[in-house]
Amino acid sequence: MPENYVTNQTEKGNISISEDVINVMVTSTVSEIEGVAGLTNPTNTEIADFLGLKNNAKGIKVSSDGNEMTIDLVILVRYGYGVTVVAKKLQEQVAANLESVTGLKTRVNVHVSGISFDRSDMKG
Repeated sequence: MPENYVTNQTEKGNISISEDVINVMVTSTVSEIEGVAGLTNPTNTEIADFLGLKNNAKGIKVSSDGNEMTIDLVILVRYGYGVTVVAKKLQEQVAANLESVTGLKTRVNVHVSGISFDRSDMKG
């Protein structure tokens, strides 16, 4: 099964990084952002089709045109956190981390598919 790579074209040649490596870096960054309950596959098949996510994508889609990388993330936000605040923080941190490691300009699109309620939030 062929593996997908993101390629950074430099003066001295190309540097190819496996999308699996990118996924690990993104997943690690997601776990560090307060208010993010986690990555999720979209329950709406239209969203999944639009983003080009496969069932095993775990809420991450990576694409690249050689000069810029685009990351699409599908997340759940914890109840009680500002959705746009969490999404913006996630955008900034994922882009900064990936740009520092890959050298590619990185755009991050965050798609919030739902809210996660902790059991303690459900107590009345």
